[in-house]
Formats: sequence, C-alpha cells, structure tokens
Amino acid sequence: MRKLLLLSIVLFTGVVFVGRLFYLQVYDTSAAVQSENNAIKVVYDYPQRGHIYDRNNKLIVSNQPSYDLMAIPREIKPFDTLEFCKLLNIDKEKLVKELNRARVYSPRLPSVIVPTMSKKEYAYLGEQMRKYEGFYIQKRSLRDYQIDFGANFLGYIQEVNQSIIDANPYYQSGDLIGRQGVEQQYEDILRGVKGVKRFQKDRFNRIIGSYKNGILDTMPVAGNDLQLTIDAELQKYGEELMTNKRGGIIALDPSTGEILALVSAPNYDPALLVGRERSKNFTKMYYDSISEPLVDRVLLGQYPPGSPFKALTALIGLQENVIDTSERISCHGGYNYGGSKPLGCHHHASPLAMEGGIANSCNAYFATVYRRSIEKFKTPQEGIDNWKAHLKSFGLGDFLGYDLPIGRPGFIPNSEFYNRSYQYPKYRWYATATISNAIGQGEVSMTPIQMANFTAAIANRGHYYKPHIIKKIKGVDTIPTAYQQKQQTTIDPKYFEPVVEGMHGVYNYGTASTLKIPGIEICGKTGTAENYTRIDGKRVQLTDHSTFVAFAPKDNPKIAIAVFVENGYWGSRFGGRIASVMIEKYLKGNVTRKDLEQWVMTHSLEDEYAKPQSGKPFSINDGKKVVAKFLLEKEEDKVHKK
Repeated sequence: MRKLLLLSIVLFTGVVFVGRLFYLQVYDTSAAVQSENNAIKVVYDYPQRGHIYDRNNKLIVSNQPSYDLMAIPREIKPFDTLEFCKLLNIDKEKLVKELNRARVYSPRLPSVIVPTMSKKEYAYLGEQMRKYEGFYIQKRSLRDYQIDFGANFLGYIQEVNQSIIDANPYYQSGDLIGRQGVEQQYEDILRGVKGVKRFQKDRFNRIIGSYKNGILDTMPVAGNDLQLTIDAELQKYGEELMTNKRGGIIALDPSTGEILALVSAPNYDPALLVGRERSKNFTKMYYDSISEPLVDRVLLGQYPPGSPFKALTALIGLQENVIDTSERISCHGGYNYGGSKPLGCHHHASPLAMEGGIANSCNAYFATVYRRSIEKFKTPQEGIDNWKAHLKSFGLGDFLGYDLPIGRPGFIPNSEFYNRSYQYPKYRWYATATISNAIGQGEVSMTPIQMANFTAAIANRGHYYKPHIIKKIKGVDTIPTAYQQKQQTTIDPKYFEPVVEGMHGVYNYGTASTLKIPGIEICGKTGTAENYTRIDGKRVQLTDHSTFVAFAPKDNPKIAIAVFVENGYWGSRFGGRIASVMIEKYLKGNVTRKDLEQWVMTHSLEDEYAKPQSGKPFSINDGKKVVAKFLLEKEEDKVHKK
C-alpha cells in the first residue's frame, strides 16, 4: 500500500511538472514577449501636422522642425551630469526631476527629457550623443504661425498629460496634442498617424539592424489640411480695432453660418506658446486675472445684450398679435410701471410706431410690447415660458452647436426661475417684475456669438445656420451636415420686414445715423448694457458696456456682426463705429470712413479699466477729471454728428 501511494505521488508530480512545462512552452508567450521587448527598440516616426488655411486659401499655420531629447531610464548608464547639463543648457535639478518623472512613467518606455530643441541645439548636441547611453534625439514638428493674431480660435499644441495617456492608447509620454480652438476640435484630423520602426538589439543592447527586415514597420501618415471660414485680413483688422479694449467681435455669413472673424480682446501672438518658452509664457498669461488674454470673450463672455434685444421683443410681439406696425405708443422720458423708479429713456419724438421705436431705441415702446406679450396669457408663468420658447428658437439660452470646444449657454429665465426667486406661491410675481427683460437687461444674458447669430436670423428673415469655422477638410468632400441644415425660428417670416426696416432706420435717422457707410445699406441696432458688480457686498454700477449688432446689405446680406466692448459707455461710441468699418472692410476690401477708423484706433479704454474697483468713492478731483473727460468725448461725438 505504501509503495502504491509513493508511486502515485511520483506519477502525479511528474504529470503536473510536464503539464506546466507544456503550458509555458506552447500557450504562455509572456516570457517570449518579455524577451522580445528587451531585444527590440521601438521608435515612433511622427507625422507632419495638417496645415491650416483661411477662407481665401492663405496659409496661416504650417510646421517647423523640432527635436526632443528622449530617454529610456533602464538603458541609461552612468554619465557626467554636469557636462550633460551644460550641453543641454539646463539646471542639474531640472534634469534629475525629468529623469525621475520618466522612471515613474515607465523604466522601459521612452520619455521626453528636454522638448523642442532648435536646429542649432540639435546640431551641437548630436555630435556628443554617443557618450550618453539610454538617450537619443527624436525629430518632430512644431507649429509655425504665419500670422501673429487669431490665437483664440486657432488654439495651441502641448505635451499630453497622464490622464490623456490613460484615456487614449494612441498617445505616449511626450506626444503633442491640440488644446483649445481648431487644434483641439479637429485634433484627430490634424494629427495624422504615427509611423513605427522596430530595431533588433544584441545582448550588449546595441542596435544590429531592423527587426524582421522591417516587415512590421509602418510609415507615418500626414494630418489633413484644414481650410477655415475665417477671413484672415478681416480678423487682423478687427484685432487692431480692439487694441487697448476688452470685449469681442464676431462676424458671420448669414447665408451659410460661416464665421468670418472671431476677435477676442485682449488676445496674444500664438507663437508665444511654441518652443522652450511656451510654459513660461502660458503661466504668465494664465495668472493674468486682470486682462485674461486666454479667455475667449466671444464664446465665454456672458453679458446683458442691451438694446439689440429690442428687435426680438418686437418680433415676439408681432407673432403674438399684441402689437401691429402702425400702432403708436407714447414715451414721456421712460416707462412707469409702479416700480421704485421708471424705466428711463432718452429724449426722442413721441409717440412712435414700431420702425421709429427701433430706430430711436424707445424703452417705453418695448416695455409695453413685452408686458402685453406676457400678460396675453392667463398667468405670468405661461407668458414667460412662451416668451422663452420663441427666444430658444433663435439659439438663445443654450449652446449653439458650433465647432469650437468651448462656450457658454447664456441665460434666458423661465417661470421656474422666477417662481424660485419670488418664493411662489408664497409671493406672487407679475410681468412688471421682469420688465427689464424687454430691453435686454434684467436676467437676460448672452455670449457675443449668440448676439451675432440672432442678428443673422433677422437678416435671413426667420432662419439661421449653425455658426461654424470649418470650410473644408482636405480629402473630404463636404462639411458635416449639421452646418448645412436650416434652423427655423418660431416667428413667421412676414413679421421680419418691419423689424428690418426699423434697423435700417437706426442708420438712416436713428441712434447710428452718424455711422453711415457710402454705398452700403446697413441695418443695425445700438445698445448700452448696464454693468453691475459686487464690491464689499454691495451692488455697484460701473461704466456701461457698448454693444452693437448689424447686417449688410439690407437685401441679400453677406455679413452679420456683433460687437461688445466692455465699459465702452454707449452703443454708437465704440461698438457702432467698429461694426461699421468692419462691414465696409469686408464688403469693399477697404475703408472710406477713415474718421471712424481713426477715432477707434486712437481711443483707448485702458484708463477706464485702471479705475479702482475697491468700492471706495473717488475724490472730488478724480470725479472732476472723469466728468471733464466724459464731456470732452461727448463734444467729439457732436463734431462727428455734424
């Protein structure tokens, strides 16, 4: 019995041992893979990133050669760190930090130690590289900007971080990826496909030739070129006009939704985020909390639209049949609705019908129309929700669906918002509690691109196309269908013509009559948006914003534009002048109203932005200076009107 037990144990052990050997040799390839990994060096061949052109096929972004110092930590042999740092022109602490980071990422995979070396640095270092085992130089391309503007919509490229590597297996440590703007939105198209080369190493870790005669190697595939809808000359001109100002300009082609110019001010030279100085420059701009050059105010700035909103109030009133184009409404310097103070208005003829109400921007007229639009319904809740539904059809209160990676929805209040604000049903609220909405104040807020979009819808007499910046992708026949589909508003097309006539009157005899452009019929709307902030817990009114929307020509319009200048006083002061010359620049190719252009170019708002925001009142002398400057500038406007 004992002999049988012993024999069984020996046989069982033998079977297990043989089975394990069979599994390791036939099924388990991990050892072979590990051995193969140790004997093979993988080198990536980075493709050329796609070029970017403007709508007129002007090259605006190309590529330039760059060189990265790479390291595979486990292959590094002892070396003279001081000499190496001198060659690289970096501190020893920086080198040690990058090597430690590389080891944490992977001892076996390559990591970038010194990125974006120039040709000169590469040539100087290349001769010495044989002395530093485990290091090698990898060639790639960086962006080469042909323009010094447009950084807000172009974006930039930067090294991937660990979260991106974890989320997308395509990227390895040291790879570059598009961030913000077109570079981020069209990253998959622009980046191309990396090529891969594998080399065989001997037992001394020396490369002895290509692995398997290169049959597994792949060639890099260059990224696709992009043609944008942007007009580079118009963009440049817009950025020049916005020098020493904050805000934005957005111009669209109403017939297609193509973005002609997307100006955010202040902006920066995109070349600042290329090369060895990129990190320092980015950090400096990132922490500039005053001018915020990295913030795209056209897409991210949410502002009260001011009087341009009155065109929408008129359209909703017509659609709801609470007003017609011939009814005249009296204005006695404002609209008294039982509040603590009336909704003030500047002096103009009275009474006014719709066209005159728009042309002269009468607050009393539009407060009346708005109130009727809400009170038409049994409850203010129903009225507000119906009002919001109309505005939503213009793309307001929501994201527009354009092809840029950032944005904000703006805000159009509904009944739920006011019920919560007034603690309904404990306290009731009525249309008069929301009357400021009538003139684009109150709780209404929009981004400048939304303002341009509703202007395009008016120009088209009731529809718009989603704004987009892509015109053509090399190798692709058409742009996404989402940008070719007509978006219809809830307003009947027949109601747009009187509003268009009113906006035409703004230039002919209304609030922008001094801004006419010879030979171009422009329809526009001035706006002065009240500007409040909280200082020391108190709501304080600051200098108003200058807003302006316009389209031209009146019939078959080619451009719709919105201008928003922070602390710009009133609509025709900065916004109207800028919009007028931008329209002429685009339609004619040159500017004849040099007086408007010169005024904008020579007037800065830097003093306005430098005013103390501490909440402490100005001294009497400071107040006198501000008033004197204000009166002087008013006199300048009178000269232009003459």
